[in-house]
Amino acid sequence: MRSPNPRVAAVHDLSGFGRASLTVIIPILSTMGIQVCPLPTAVLSTHTGGFDGYKFIDLTDHLEEYIRHWTSLGIEFDCIYSGFLGSPRQIDIISGFIESFRRPGQLVVIDPVMGDDGGLYSAVNTRMVHQMRRYIGLADIITPNYTEAVYLLDKPYKDSVDEEEIKEWLFLLTEQGPDIAIITSVPDCKSRKTTSVIAYNSGDGRFWKVKCDYIPAGFPGTGDGFASVMVGSIMQRDSLPIALDRAVQFISSAIRASYGHRYPEREGVLLERVLGNLKMPVLTCTYEIL
Repeated sequence: MRSPNPRVAAVHDLSGFGRASLTVIIPILSTMGIQVCPLPTAVLSTHTGGFDGYKFIDLTDHLEEYIRHWTSLGIEFDCIYSGFLGSPRQIDIISGFIESFRRPGQLVVIDPVMGDDGGLYSAVNTRMVHQMRRYIGLADIITPNYTEAVYLLDKPYKDSVDEEEIKEWLFLLTEQGPDIAIITSVPDCKSRKTTSVIAYNSGDGRFWKVKCDYIPAGFPGTGDGFASVMVGSIMQRDSLPIALDRAVQFISSAIRASYGHRYPEREGVLLERVLGNLKMPVLTCTYEIL
């Protein structure tokens, strides 16, 4: 029996404290009317951004049994949304999960979480980068940040990049398999006061851009939030540029709502204060076509 609400399999880690990963993804997608079915890859006492001595429980050895139970129940998903994977073996297991659960009309979104600010996260090595380049070929949509795009394409990291070069990168990323490539946190070569999200849809050959003001804050989990709003928006049948716009505006509002408070940024944005924005109609659109 088909679910009344769209159903998403969310392949991410779960942190007990700090708004990131599943603790961001579940409330966002649920608010947007999407049923979230978590496939947790690890459980942590806190996320890894700014906390020392956290407890990490690796669930790799349990993933295949978990997936087999879902298979035995005949569960179907309208979307598979994959985020941080902690090892080459996890990439292999989730690749098999996507291939075995894939069905016509399903959306597969891969956020190739590997690094930020020009470097890789401590859990990511060169072997994982090579595997990630193959893994994204299973996706309909990928959402790397600027640093991750650099590693996926084996490009040198630069402090800024012009639009024509980013367009070339997006084209090359879709050549690896995805229909749509989206690069977030693109530094503006003309102004340090703005960053952009730029996307390419190979199906119609169009490039889209949404700009946002740069706010000097480092809240973990905003990438998870962006991708989640985008997934929810597309599941609500919004167009790609509207989905980009909604995601950028939501994360910008979350950062602004949080920035004025004096509390540790490592705890993430004050998500609870802005979730209601996701139920509002689209009032303004700031996207550009390139």
